[in-house]
Amino acid sequence: MRRKYILFYLPLLLAWHGEAHASPTCAATVGELDVMLGNPVFPLKWEETTMDDGKPLVMSIVENHGALFMEFTKTGEGLWAESRGVICKTGTDFEARFNGEQIRLGPAASWLLRLALKNGGKFKLTKFGSDQLRIATSSWSGIFSPTSK
Repeated sequence: MRRKYILFYLPLLLAWHGEAHASPTCAATVGELDVMLGNPVFPLKWEETTMDDGKPLVMSIVENHGALFMEFTKTGEGLWAESRGVICKTGTDFEARFNGEQIRLGPAASWLLRLALKNGGKFKLTKFGSDQLRIATSSWSGIFSPTSK
C-alpha cells in the first residue's frame, strides 16, 4: 500500500524539485546576451511607440565595466532609470533583473515608478517578430521598436 502512494506522489515531487532548483539561462554581458538570444544582430537600442505624451522612452543596452547595463531615457526630460543587472530567459520571454543597489532612478521617473522599483525588480521583455519589443513592469508597459539613433 505504501508503495502505491510513493508511486503516486513521486512525479509530483520530482516536478516540484525540478522547478525549485531550475537554473535560468541568464546573460550578464552583451556577448552572453547575443549567445542566449542566438541572434547577434539583436538591436541594443529601442524607442517607445505607445507613449501617450509625445515623449518616447528610449532603452539602450550596453556593456559598462564588464557588466550588462540598461538605460531608459525619457525624450525631452532626461534619465528615467538606469541599472546594472542580468537578462534571463523565462520560457519565450526575457526578464531584466536587478536589485535596489543596482538601479538608479533619474529625474524623469515618476513617484509611482520610484516606489515600485526602490528595492529592485524586473522588466519583462517580450519580442514580437524582429521589430517590436514589449517592456513591462508591475505598474507600466510599452511597445518599442529598434532605432539606429
